[in-house]
Amino acid sequence: MEIWLHGFPTVGVTKDWAAQAESQGFAGVLLADSETLVADPYVELAIASTVTQRIGLGVAVTNPITRHPAVTAAAIASVHAESGGRAVLGFARGDSALRQLRLEPATVAAFRQAIIDVRQYLGHQGDPLGLASPATALSWLPADLAKVPVDVAATGPEVIAAGAVHADRMTFNLGADVDRVRWGIERARSARAAAGLEPAALSLGAYVDLACAPLHDAVVMVRGSASIFANFLAEGMRSGVPVSEEDATVLGGVGRAYRERQHGQSDSPQALVLPDEFLTRFALCGPAEMLLERVQALRDLGLDRLVVVPASRDVDAAQVQAGIAAFARGVLPYL
Repeated sequence: MEIWLHGFPTVGVTKDWAAQAESQGFAGVLLADSETLVADPYVELAIASTVTQRIGLGVAVTNPITRHPAVTAAAIASVHAESGGRAVLGFARGDSALRQLRLEPATVAAFRQAIIDVRQYLGHQGDPLGLASPATALSWLPADLAKVPVDVAATGPEVIAAGAVHADRMTFNLGADVDRVRWGIERARSARAAAGLEPAALSLGAYVDLACAPLHDAVVMVRGSASIFANFLAEGMRSGVPVSEEDATVLGGVGRAYRERQHGQSDSPQALVLPDEFLTRFALCGPAEMLLERVQALRDLGLDRLVVVPASRDVDAAQVQAGIAAFARGVLPYL
């Protein structure tokens, strides 16, 4: 199993953060795309490519509304070419990048078409189901450059099905609960089988919030970040994602309390309604020896990778880095 590290593109910081992630043994780094909250991820990824040699470089995630699929394809393909073929495109319907601008996420139908289009702009030969698309490959793409894989981030069953059939990879936004991730895997593989595609050919991963520290400290550190993914799950449960009655009550509270201006912050109303007990199940919280067992359980489901999302946007940077280093020392060598 590969472990990727998620972070925020920050001017003057990202390149050193990426180089450190490579030295710590992470398989890749992914940067958020939310134009009013953080710097441009493609610029920062290109800079990071100059100080790294091995790790994958990606955006997690962009959307088809603030950036047209052709613009997205050109940006990630540029990173891919400059880095020697190390880029990955994380793609989703849209969250803070849109809601901060008072825009709504793409519909499932529009998003499905955007997956098809962006893959064709990136030079992939058609769609697995042969669906027509007006998109054509970028004319400047080097002929010998491997195709950038498109990785769909998904929570609800319709988006899981769209990504499973039309994308190259899928990474679930379902938290770290083994049963719920198992449900997502089964849903994705069933969608591929129903479309006449090989279920095992789809690369699968999961986004999981992470704080590697003594349990009480870890719960505090992860609260703001976990509220983002809990809100995804709150939306997903309304479209059929299975949750317990107890969790449904918690998630409903997150949805009602959500304040976009405090997206990802530990002291936001949506973060403060999350019980500690929920957070210890939903996120990877605690010391390394506790987290290793949970990571291995997720690996045993058949996941190819985890994308760990460390702490929250407003947690002290030194504390976040200490948690990442502890995870790298105490978990990565055993995978």
